[in-house]
Amino acid sequence: MNLMGEPAYVGRHCGNSSYDVTPEIVAFYREALGDHSKLGEGIAPPLLHHSECYKFVGEWYLKNLFGNLHGQQDWEFFGPIRVGSKIRTRSTIIDRYHKRGRDYVLNETDVVDAEDGRLLVRGRTHQSFLPPKDEAGDGFVVDEATAKKKTARPPFPTATGADLASVTKTIDERRCWMFSGPGKNYHTDREQAAKLGFPNIVVQGMMSTCFVSEVMQNEFGMGFLQGGKMSLKLTNVVWVDETLTAHGRVREQSREGTRTRVHCDVWVEKEDGTRVLIGDASALE
Repeated sequence: MNLMGEPAYVGRHCGNSSYDVTPEIVAFYREALGDHSKLGEGIAPPLLHHSECYKFVGEWYLKNLFGNLHGQQDWEFFGPIRVGSKIRTRSTIIDRYHKRGRDYVLNETDVVDAEDGRLLVRGRTHQSFLPPKDEAGDGFVVDEATAKKKTARPPFPTATGADLASVTKTIDERRCWMFSGPGKNYHTDREQAAKLGFPNIVVQGMMSTCFVSEVMQNEFGMGFLQGGKMSLKLTNVVWVDETLTAHGRVREQSREGTRTRVHCDVWVEKEDGTRVLIGDASALE
């Protein structure tokens, strides 16, 4: 039953899907992201199905879509997704909360191996919505000027260890379409963006998390694909045709059984230094 998330209650099953992990799907992902990460032969990028939760928005989004934004994204990686395998997904509402004048719904989406049921990837998506009274008004809910006026955050990063190799991407309309299409929406089309209160195409927040994942994959390989974690706050809007650079820096190491977990500060910034994502990520060595 499609209720556009009303009521969106904790425990609600939002949907599930099954997929074949084909070489063509992997190649499309890599082209869309410009992903040149170093993975083992026959292993797909861990965020191959980065936006699976959005396949079920009719089951967990709130009714007022005007000005909705992706606020935070958490990822956990338990095993590699292998090319040629079959996977299944399931999507569930696990929390609702109110913060800084916005209503949040927290969706958890799992990717599991279809043959043996092993959990491979878990994503938790914090989506924020304006209260209904703020819907429809003159002007934009956020534009380039208001985005730059956001409250200053504490200094970040605070890590003082070694820098990880960064990656830089320019996000044009074609990349937006490949990542967030094929339909018209506020991540692919200017008219659709204006309807939801934005003056230009808003780059999907999930894309920045994929850039951070690439940084971690390149540095830690299988230690990230099997045991890696990321908790990422999306701190500013990214507009089409902007250039982003994803960074990582080692903060500390801790023992985890017989292995070592390397904790990193990670962030993504625009050419002018505006931070659009900050958070932490870790992997095993």
